[in-house]
Amino acid sequence: MNSETKVCQNCKQQFTIEPEDFDFYKKISVPPPTFCSECRLVRRLCWRNERSLHKRTCALCGKATLAVYSDKTPITVYCNECWWSDKWDAMDYGVDFDPSRPFLAQLFELMHRVPAVSRFGMHTTLVNSEYTNMVGYLKNCYLTTHSDYSEDCAYGSNLTNAKDCVDTYLADKCEACYEITNCRECYRVMFSVDCQSCHNVLFSRNCAGCNDCFGCANLRSKQYHIFNEPFSKEEYERKLQELYPSTIQKLQSAGEQSSKIWDQYPQKYMHERHNAHVTGDYIYECKNVRDSFIAAKLQDSRFCMMITPGESVSSDCWDFTHFGADSELFYETLMAGYSSRVRFGWFVTMSSQEVEYSMSSIGNNDIFGCVGLKKKQHCILNKQYSKGEYEALREKITRHMNEMPYVDAKGRIYKYGEFFPAEQSPFGYNETAHIYFPLSKKEIIDHGYVWREPDERTYSVTKKSNDLPDTFEFADSLKSEVVACEHKDKCDHNCSIAFRFIPYELDFYRKYKLPLPRLCPNCRHAGRVLKTNLPRLSKRHCACEGKKGGAYTNVAAHFHGNEKCPNKFETSYAPDRSEIVYCEQCYNAEVA
Repeated sequence: MNSETKVCQNCKQQFTIEPEDFDFYKKISVPPPTFCSECRLVRRLCWRNERSLHKRTCALCGKATLAVYSDKTPITVYCNECWWSDKWDAMDYGVDFDPSRPFLAQLFELMHRVPAVSRFGMHTTLVNSEYTNMVGYLKNCYLTTHSDYSEDCAYGSNLTNAKDCVDTYLADKCEACYEITNCRECYRVMFSVDCQSCHNVLFSRNCAGCNDCFGCANLRSKQYHIFNEPFSKEEYERKLQELYPSTIQKLQSAGEQSSKIWDQYPQKYMHERHNAHVTGDYIYECKNVRDSFIAAKLQDSRFCMMITPGESVSSDCWDFTHFGADSELFYETLMAGYSSRVRFGWFVTMSSQEVEYSMSSIGNNDIFGCVGLKKKQHCILNKQYSKGEYEALREKITRHMNEMPYVDAKGRIYKYGEFFPAEQSPFGYNETAHIYFPLSKKEIIDHGYVWREPDERTYSVTKKSNDLPDTFEFADSLKSEVVACEHKDKCDHNCSIAFRFIPYELDFYRKYKLPLPRLCPNCRHAGRVLKTNLPRLSKRHCACEGKKGGAYTNVAAHFHGNEKCPNKFETSYAPDRSEIVYCEQCYNAEVA
């Protein structure tokens, strides 16, 4: 089949459906999309609340719990223990299909009636880690999200096998690290980005196998370097004492100096490792994966994001976001894994198969339009049918979705083949997709997305951020203070306005002689996300200009010699960004 150009229902821009896309749609029996790939991603992200947590009361046991759902939504919430228990049955909420109304409208009514789990994750694997979400196998972790197999960590996201880390994002097998982004196998690495197998490294970017370095970029297997200049061990240690960020002033100075060094050195057009035929960014151990971001152990897939590696390679997934371990044949699905043949699903796991338009599916087979079911088969709108009845009614409903589609407030049409409309999400855009695709409040409302006003504050600020000690020497009494965030809700980072310090984090700052942060955890997290490339590709030329450009030193190693490099590529480094971006050949000639 040839490629086909369409106009996106949402952004009104043209997008192309390619032959490989049509092959996939045919394989899983779905029509081609009417939204472009970016608008489809945003639509899924609108249903993914990772970090905005609210105080709720379990509607079953009456105990206080922490939930991803605000009490301003019509969602009924059960605490994790009750929701996963056998004390209730979602089949009790089953209803007949009403052919006089759009099917999705009936599904959303069911969503508002069936109790929802307070937070996502494997709660039975958590030890002293209640203030978490989208996690499994954690011990002594606090405000940690989308993470697994970690211990003694706080304020982290996308952690795996981490220990004793604070304020981290995209960290794998890291220990005793602070304020790092996209680092793996690191120990005592702080204020650094894109580092691997490093030890005692601060304010560095894209270093590998380095020990005892400060303010460096693009180094390989180096030791005792400051701002990319070599020092003896004695000189390094003496200089480090002068530069170490033990005060706010030194911290700010080190950040400014390091940033200038980072900008002088080229970056590879994408962050990747051990791949074959991939496009996107932050792609690891993947094959035949296109237009995807933050993915590992995936093959033959496209338009995926935040894919967690499992025991086996996941495959044949299109328009899939978050989780995905040991999975196959997912389409327009969010937060799912250990399952197969899932279409238009949200939170689907534990060997579910042939699941469509369903939410919170745990170990189900052949269900359509269901919410909160566990280990059921042949169900529609939480009502049981025989195999023959199920198949006949499912076919009837898919035809009905095309004849009487759901239409949102902006006139966007949702026939069979579209994911859930953003306007029905129980979460605000400003607490979900905003972190990757920022919009103002007016833009969010104009787009027909949900805006959620911040919760009312029931506490009073007791200390301003500029009244905090400038050094790592502070009193334990700080743990009882309510500190005003330096941003004062004047940013676009879903600022929590005020925050507290927990005892573990105060001990961490003292142990590593670090000054206290002035920003709330949400603003700090947003700052780390901004150090990664956003999930959007642009076409660019390699910035290597040959000898006259002066951008590199190893002239003989470049295949194009003294002339400008002719290579082109797709990259998540937007054209207006300041980084020097090289193709793989030129980058390897200089750095690898």
